[in-house]
Amino acid sequence: MRHLIDPTDLSMQELNEIIDLALDIIENRDKYTEACKGKKLATLFYEPSTRTRLSFTSAMLELGGTVLGFSDAKSSSVAKGETCADTTKTISCFADIIAMRHFEEGAALVAAQNARIPVINAGDGSHSHPTQTLTDLLTIKREVGRFDNLTIGFCGDLRFGRTVHSLIKAMSRYEGVKVVLIAPEQLRLPSYMKQEVCDKNNIPYVEVSSMEEVMGDLDILYMTRVQKERFLDEDEFDRLKDSFILDPSKLKNARPEMRILHPLPRVNEITVDVDADPRAAYFRQVENGKFVRMALIMKLLEWAKDDSKTIDLIPADAVKNEYVCSNKRCISNLENVDSYFRPRTDKPGKFRCVYCESKAKL
Repeated sequence: MRHLIDPTDLSMQELNEIIDLALDIIENRDKYTEACKGKKLATLFYEPSTRTRLSFTSAMLELGGTVLGFSDAKSSSVAKGETCADTTKTISCFADIIAMRHFEEGAALVAAQNARIPVINAGDGSHSHPTQTLTDLLTIKREVGRFDNLTIGFCGDLRFGRTVHSLIKAMSRYEGVKVVLIAPEQLRLPSYMKQEVCDKNNIPYVEVSSMEEVMGDLDILYMTRVQKERFLDEDEFDRLKDSFILDPSKLKNARPEMRILHPLPRVNEITVDVDADPRAAYFRQVENGKFVRMALIMKLLEWAKDDSKTIDLIPADAVKNEYVCSNKRCISNLENVDSYFRPRTDKPGKFRCVYCESKAKL
């Protein structure tokens, strides 16, 4: 069985197939109106979502399929204590493909281990959000026309932002990519991302504390929310917050061809008067999400019939039930599942959780 848990689960060829199919869907909508006739998508959303849940629903309906599921875990047997594994086994009896969003990091991987149908990770805690990454890639393709030789600025919460982590992983596979990290010290990109993604793939990166100093260098500005609740010192947040709010004055030195992306929802990190700027692509990005999810659904249903497309969910070098994850939000600490840890490339002799990429508890 084939699933999408992490953006790097897709080979470059498979990724290109999905992007190319999405582009064809955009140009030939009528051609795909019955592409998934008779197929059912289960949307299992354990936490709130607007764009992702509705774009999956819209995608399947436009392909001629049907949708079942829940948008609130409290209305399902989860409220009675049912595990992620058992829910997935049950839903496999009713649907052809699953899209799951869960607050427990690693939940999508557990679902994939127990499903008889393809599972799509629609966001697992602060860990990964691969379909947002596909949305971002399609948007970059349509807006900029290439993936190679880009300078991308990531601004805001880079520590906990799953969309940031996923997109950096995806872009690390292209040539000539440079990363600019714009964040307060409390919300900088985790060291494992710098070492195991950027350094490992020879992706140059710089860390700065304001967007103005690098705005003229950027091809893409990827905005995220600076979260007040992440600061121990509220005065420190108040001092820094305006540095990470994009308004027209901060765009004075930006190139005309630069594009602004945001996974949404926004709070105040982009002022509404930026919306009219032609460089603001974030609402076009929302529509791209529907098209790329249409393509992904079609491809995963196609690959489900091909045994050669099956990939290993657990790395071959992972150790089982020897360590405990340090992350309290990891599914290995919240449900009765086996723990798996893989060796860290940045620190020999140390291990990282397969479910959420956190360190082993000391």
